[in-house]
Amino acid sequence: MNHNVDTEIDELLPLRDVVFKKLRKAILTGNLKPGERLMEIHLAEKLGVSRTPIREAIRKLELEGLVQMIPRRGAVVTEITEKSMKDVLEVRRALDVLSVELACDRITGEEKEMLRKACQDFEDATKTGNLKEIAEQDVAFHDIIVEATRNSKLIQILHNLSEQMFRYRFEYIKDFEQHDNLAQEHRAIYDSIMRCDKEKAADLAKIHVDNQETAIIRQIRIEHDRRLV
Repeated sequence: MNHNVDTEIDELLPLRDVVFKKLRKAILTGNLKPGERLMEIHLAEKLGVSRTPIREAIRKLELEGLVQMIPRRGAVVTEITEKSMKDVLEVRRALDVLSVELACDRITGEEKEMLRKACQDFEDATKTGNLKEIAEQDVAFHDIIVEATRNSKLIQILHNLSEQMFRYRFEYIKDFEQHDNLAQEHRAIYDSIMRCDKEKAADLAKIHVDNQETAIIRQIRIEHDRRLV
């Protein structure tokens, strides 16, 4: 099995933490796919470490809900389910509304220009067809809004949530028909923040997440039906 895992090791961190971060990133970005087995021997060879830090990392991933232990199969990447996705997006929806409302009051002129450029960078990325690039530019757009809130606790919470969102974001952008809608929604959110229109920005943030949820559910069901064939 060809595990697509970043093999670069950060020597400044304890080995078990390095392995955990590598495997976590591989799961969140879809390089390790839902239902895929985590073979300790293979991963140890791939990362050039013993099986002990691999085992410790898998245990931590299980605590995060990204991996589950299945009898006679061992460690398996947790499936993306509608319930897990909805739980994340319920929180994301509320925090995105708060973020755009605060950004309307606190965003700087420099950040406005950054947000304008992020809109364009996202639109440019959708033309490449590179899903990783599209997802990263999507994250970059939202990160500017979050930073503009000047609320360190909100930034911290959303940063953690954003990492969990990456799995679902990939499912969303697999649907190429959604890319134009995404770009238009980004542009509308940007325009409302430029006008300091909190009510409009909040409504648009909700719609943005609601549309994302609908698209991800569709992708989850497509993947489920494909496995049944």
